[in-house]
Parts: sequence; C-alpha cells; structure tokens
Amino acid sequence: MHFDLSDLRLFIHIAESPSLTQGARKAFISPAAASVRIKSLETSFGSRLLYRDSRGVELTPAGQLFLQHARLIMRQVDYMKSEFTEYGAEAAGHIRIFANTTAATEFLPDVLAGFLAERPGVTVDLQERLSRDIVRGVLDGSTDLGIIAGPVEAQNLQVIRFSTDRLVLATPLDHPLASRQSLKLLDTLGYPHISMHEGTTLLRFLQEQVALHGHSLNMRIKVYSFEAMCRMVEAGVGIAVLPDSSARRHQRTMSLSVIELDEPWRVRERSILVRDLQALPKVIRALIELMQSKGE
Repeated sequence: MHFDLSDLRLFIHIAESPSLTQGARKAFISPAAASVRIKSLETSFGSRLLYRDSRGVELTPAGQLFLQHARLIMRQVDYMKSEFTEYGAEAAGHIRIFANTTAATEFLPDVLAGFLAERPGVTVDLQERLSRDIVRGVLDGSTDLGIIAGPVEAQNLQVIRFSTDRLVLATPLDHPLASRQSLKLLDTLGYPHISMHEGTTLLRFLQEQVALHGHSLNMRIKVYSFEAMCRMVEAGVGIAVLPDSSARRHQRTMSLSVIELDEPWRVRERSILVRDLQALPKVIRALIELMQSKGE
C-alpha cells in the first residue's frame, strides 16, 4: 500500500468538486494526471473509490470511508504545521467551526472578536449548520469543532458542556398572550410566528416539536437574525420563539414581552464537540477555554 499526502489532498479536492476536472484544477495538475493518481490509489487499496461519468464523479462506499480518513489525516498535518509556525503555538492557525444558529449569530461573534484581535495570524471559517451536520462534520474531520444546543447523540466524540440557555416566547406588549406568566408551545399556534430562515437548527427543532402533535407553525415571515425577529415582534408582525439570552438583550432597547415556555425541552445545554481535545493545536484549545470561561 503506497500513497503520499498529495494523493490524499487530490482525492479530497475531487470528492468536494462536481467533477474530476475541477478537482484536478484545485490541485494544480492536469485531469489526465489526476485520473492516473486516483487509479493508482484504487489499485493500492484494492477498492473502487469513485464512479466517473459524463455528469461528474460520485463516491463509492469505499470512497466515502477513504474521504473520512483522508480529511482526518490532512487536518492533523495542518495541525502539526500550525504548532510549528513562526508566530508561536497560539498566535497562528486556521480554525473551522460548525455551529448552530444561536452560537453562530449570538454567542460566537463576541467571543471571536476578542480572540482574533489578540491573534492576528489566526483565521476562522465559521459556518452555520444543522445539529446532525455538525456532529457528522466533527466525526469525519471536515470541521475542527462543533457547537450545538440540546442533547448530543454521537459516539466517539468528546462533549464539552459550557453553558445553558432556554427558549422563551417574545410578543408585542399589547398581544393577547403578553400577560401570561408561562404557556405551552401549542398555545401559540393560533398566532402568526416569526422565525429564523429555512434550514436553521432552531426552526427545524420547533417544526419537529409541533409536528409531534400533528400541527404546524403558522409562519408569517422568516428572517436572518434574532434582532430582526425581535424588531418584527415589536412592530406587531407576529410572535417568536427564541433564546432567552437574545430576547432579554433586545428587550432592553425594544418594546417586547418575554414569556416563559412550559416545556421540558425549553432548557438548552450548549456543548462543544471535538474528536480528541488533546490532539488539537494549542490555538484551538485556547479558543475552547475562552468559550468555556465566557459560558460560565
């Protein structure tokens, strides 16, 4: 069995591209040379890794497994490079983070602002993802760490719990529900809702909760931030379920009523997911420590 790191990086480029030609272009080699090297990999491992046709490439089951290992190996190589950079172990490097809606839009921007200001050699790729995609990304090595809220269903991952938040209902001050001390989510279904945009973790979660009871959300508009949700609520457009930390922050500058949800799932525990904390570069461990301190 013989291969080198350039073969692994080439395979990753091809797997993440719609065609072998585009993958080869990313690796700065010709399509013919890329094809030869992929065939050599397949021969070396005794398995077909790609299906090729006029529409592009598709990974075989063996190719999916090979991609997972290739990503992990190349990420570890990148970790090693960052540890020996001229800037120092904690002053340089690249960090990829998959995070849920709340973390990506509310919690992380403040944390990363100070973190990056002190480390000019560090770059971050922050992507908002659904919980299942966050778990999968950490498992297959396509992200350095993941941040989710709620229960974690994943083996072979280290789960670092660092804070809690809870979901509440925000309404206009003159809304019929505004005087309630607490209520069920089902109590809100007769009123138009404002939510985060399609594909966000919070919207998917709420849709699943009402679907369990055979209902659907009465959705009026979907927006791209919790601030926009609160502004819509203040204007009387509808009501919104969102994290308490966000609702209370915007309540200081907007006319909102914040009502407790009487639901077992209202408390959301935030967790950081990694494959192996000690195997991560010091710069990533420093970021995790900072998030833990901010979450306390």
